[in-house]
Amino acid sequence: MTTTPHNRAGLAIGLILLGVAAISINDMLIKRLSGGYPLHQIVFTRSAIGIVLGLALVKLEGGFHLLKTRQPGLHMLRGLLIVISNMSFFLALSVLPLAEATALFFAAPLFITLLSIPLLGEKVGPLRLGAVIVGFIGVVIMMRPWASTATLDVSRWVLLLPVLAALTYALNQLMTRKLGVNSKASALMVYIQAAFVAVSLGFFLIAGDGRFVDEGSNASLQFLLRAWVWPAREDYLTFLGIGLNIALIGYCLSQAYRLGDAATVAPFEYIGLPLAVFWGFVIFGDLPVWEVWVGIALILGSGLFVYLRERQKALRVTRLPGGRRT
Repeated sequence: MTTTPHNRAGLAIGLILLGVAAISINDMLIKRLSGGYPLHQIVFTRSAIGIVLGLALVKLEGGFHLLKTRQPGLHMLRGLLIVISNMSFFLALSVLPLAEATALFFAAPLFITLLSIPLLGEKVGPLRLGAVIVGFIGVVIMMRPWASTATLDVSRWVLLLPVLAALTYALNQLMTRKLGVNSKASALMVYIQAAFVAVSLGFFLIAGDGRFVDEGSNASLQFLLRAWVWPAREDYLTFLGIGLNIALIGYCLSQAYRLGDAATVAPFEYIGLPLAVFWGFVIFGDLPVWEVWVGIALILGSGLFVYLRERQKALRVTRLPGGRRT
């Protein structure tokens, strides 16, 4: 485990649990809106609210000078990665059951564990690597490679979208760990929301009038390309809730990966799996098919194993002869 002055594992775990709970609510609300609004309009609205709240947090944490950075290129790359991750996941979410899209996305902690080796210099032993492989087997099972295209409810590329989201999310979180040494969580959140605002405005300028939408195309493309519309009155609170939620998510996740090691924090994101099943059933009446249940079990089991091995390693490293701790 990498040790830094910011390493406060207990607080980091609490923040990641709160952040993931907020993510599950965010996903559920966006899926509810996906049938009537374009993705870039939802993203713009939530990020515009989120960036205002983020700036308020920056002020509280020390002032707007915290937004200055010596690594603007890395922050831009980090923002682009999280935009790709979110857009990919939400496009899949518009047509996949909430639990299935979320379960596929949970390849992210597996990617984080693997990528922490070359990017953060963290050591991952053979048992943990084996557990990661088991988790990826669960991902493959959920994608049902043996099934014909005719028997799948969605196209293959839609099933790949949450995996792409997982990979780009993992890269983003590892960059957060690198950048977090010199940047406050509130500043990191503002950079992310600024990236969302910029990309969604770009979509509005290019496709905001719906000129590229094809009513015969699949639901994911319609969600991406349909025209902006003025929100219905009954949806105002939903848009506001998404905006408030994204501010909470951005702060909690950025702070969690600043304060704790990636391999320690990442496994706690698995709380999102049962939450996705819960919201999918309660709000949309969906229950996972057996392949998704098997995939969830393998991913959850491998994640817990990786976490337990990491804790054992941390205890060995921090204890000195005679029972004293470093």
